[in-house]
Amino acid sequence: MKRILVKLTAGTAALVLAAGTGAATYATLSDPQTVVREVPVTNGTATAATSGLSISDVAERASASVVEITVTTSGSASPFDPSGAAEAQGSGFVYDTNGHVVTNAHVVDGAQSIEVTFSNGKTYDASVVGTDPSTDLAVLDVDAPASLVVPLALDDSSAVSVGDTVVAIGSPFGLQNSVTAGIVSALDRSLDAPNGFTINGAIQTDAAINHGNSGGPLLDLNGRVIGVNAQIASESGGNEGVGFAIPSNTVKSIVTQLVADGAVSHAYLGVSVGEPQGDVAGVEVTDVRSGSPAEQAGIEVGDVVTAVDGTTVGTAQALQAAIDARRPGDEIRIRLVRSGASKTVTVTLGTRPA
Repeated sequence: MKRILVKLTAGTAALVLAAGTGAATYATLSDPQTVVREVPVTNGTATAATSGLSISDVAERASASVVEITVTTSGSASPFDPSGAAEAQGSGFVYDTNGHVVTNAHVVDGAQSIEVTFSNGKTYDASVVGTDPSTDLAVLDVDAPASLVVPLALDDSSAVSVGDTVVAIGSPFGLQNSVTAGIVSALDRSLDAPNGFTINGAIQTDAAINHGNSGGPLLDLNGRVIGVNAQIASESGGNEGVGFAIPSNTVKSIVTQLVADGAVSHAYLGVSVGEPQGDVAGVEVTDVRSGSPAEQAGIEVGDVVTAVDGTTVGTAQALQAAIDARRPGDEIRIRLVRSGASKTVTVTLGTRPA
């Protein structure tokens, strides 16, 4: 049966992000089309010592920091609604005492106006500070009283282990401050971002999340954020216990840049890759985008990339991660095999196109 990845915004926004039939599609570094794929976890480590909080304790401490986000967007006018305005809902959480709120980029996409409702029922106008479609993250600025602006702390998502108990808080179907719990089902999943690039390192959970949960926090038993709920995999379009959150380490990196500059620049190579056809270990270049840094460096279709700056590359995800760790303008040395011969090329990375 068909499995779909579904955005978790409640309302009239389009729901289907991508579809797959179970066959793995490798993440690309130019114009990718990806589905969720399993990645073996080899470096899972124990979670940092927990405080022993119960699920109800976590919910009580965190709920005041979780908000409901209502977005008004433009739509097609009709005799019943000449304005054509439409509403969608999502979730978010307070990031700092300056009134910054973190949510998903797809929650606020196309927003004409945004309202943020706190747990006490008070609603305030918000504006977009910046969005990053490549990681599906956004930062809002809300002018609310200081007493309501209580931030949640981010934990280290690299310390999360499969089996850890997690708590999700959000507004599924507009039901504000709904709390669900489950475990970390898997780590290092790959998701489609709204702009078609790949989000690496996603956390899979069986905590129930549905439309309207988008942008809400996934918390550990310290009451700290380990991820931002973003998608579900479903054959029905509803919760089936397979949800995905963007890891907090990604959130910290991206949100820091959005708060400072209102935008994020991602390094860009400009190739699509897949499994090599021969015996060489690495990833085979299946497409080189015209005018890209890869083309300028002389990388060709059929080349097998084996290492970046001396670090072995064995999967598309590993190559993606190596590029994501750099900045536009950085020089990298790519070792590759072409027609049986090994060679090294130097690439000056560009800026990922929107």
